[in-house]
Amino acid sequence: MSTKIKFQLSFMMFLEFFIWGGWFVTLGPFLGNNLNASGAETAMAYSTQSWGAIIAPFIIGLIADRYFNAERILGVLHISGAILMYLMYGAEDFTVFYPYVLGYMILYMPTLALVNSVAFNQMKNPSKEFPYIRVFGTIGWILAGWIISLAFKWDSIENIESGFLKNTFLMVAIASAILGLFSFSLPKTPPKVGTGEKRTIGQILGLDALKLLKDRNFSVFFLSSILICIPLAFYYQHIGTFLTESNVENSTAWASLGQFSEIFFMLLLPFFFRKYGFKKTILVGMLAWTVRYLLFSFGDSGELFFMLAIGIALHGICYDFFFVSGQIYTDSKAGEEYKSSAQGLITLATYGVGMLIGFWVAGKIYDKFIQADGTALWENVWVYPAGFALIVFLLFALVFKNEKIEYKN
Repeated sequence: MSTKIKFQLSFMMFLEFFIWGGWFVTLGPFLGNNLNASGAETAMAYSTQSWGAIIAPFIIGLIADRYFNAERILGVLHISGAILMYLMYGAEDFTVFYPYVLGYMILYMPTLALVNSVAFNQMKNPSKEFPYIRVFGTIGWILAGWIISLAFKWDSIENIESGFLKNTFLMVAIASAILGLFSFSLPKTPPKVGTGEKRTIGQILGLDALKLLKDRNFSVFFLSSILICIPLAFYYQHIGTFLTESNVENSTAWASLGQFSEIFFMLLLPFFFRKYGFKKTILVGMLAWTVRYLLFSFGDSGELFFMLAIGIALHGICYDFFFVSGQIYTDSKAGEEYKSSAQGLITLATYGVGMLIGFWVAGKIYDKFIQADGTALWENVWVYPAGFALIVFLLFALVFKNEKIEYKN
């Protein structure tokens, strides 16, 4: 791969996740403080990610894989997304805001698969080359948080109340427009499926991989993947609001500590996987969810702030040890016949169905503990995802039978 192509792919990944990190973390505080959204309404807004994940396979399977180059569709989606993001910037009411965010996520979620497709198409050895390209996406997410918190302080208490958080949508709209235009200069990535080749809806959604559920261990893992998305949704939906209401300054920058942790534990994962095996690795990931939420519940922004920081830093273990390990496990169980379908099925089950349920549950529980001053009783809110995660941990520990999984680095 030439230096030019490495730069193009790295910049593509950087902007792709700069865009996501530039508004998703601060969405909760923005909705609650500037649009007076309830917990249920905030859940609706975050659930657009799940609807986007459910619809994305149709866009990829019916259009991107058959008719147009991936880089061109990527460009069109991001330019269209820039327009919707600008409309979100100008919205002053949740009923006006919601259709824009729904439309935006339906356009954005397919781009996650498209950037991977463009990148993999240029690689001879993806297992070695891809991590060095993908890491720029994590850097992009981190930098977006730093710009919001450290450069402009849009997430400071006084600036949130003054409505400055809406500037994140304008920033992301500009970044999305840049990536949209830049996409047309990316290396050509033609369709992989001939227009005359028929694919069923089941194949597009990965439903043909449902045959794998006949395997008891895979069924337990599949169910656990859906259930663990309930505590995962709590984190994505409430972390910004929680830190803001806990009077944590530079809250978005502090939230990016989770992405630093992701990089570290991603590098640690191969060692842990080889030494302790799949079951122990994934159990550590599950238990980390319970620990982090208990830290959130008992910590505060004063003398016990270190508990909040540790809870955020555990994101790397929570995400990498469960979801990345799960992708490796799924790949090993599927074999060549169902490799792509199985990954699509897990994505649909987690980011689609699981997160959809999780966001709804998180919104209901948040509304249950709203106090007279409009803030939540967070020590009670966080107990619920801690309990959910512990139940999933026990289910997996008791029912999943240990098996050896080969990890190919």
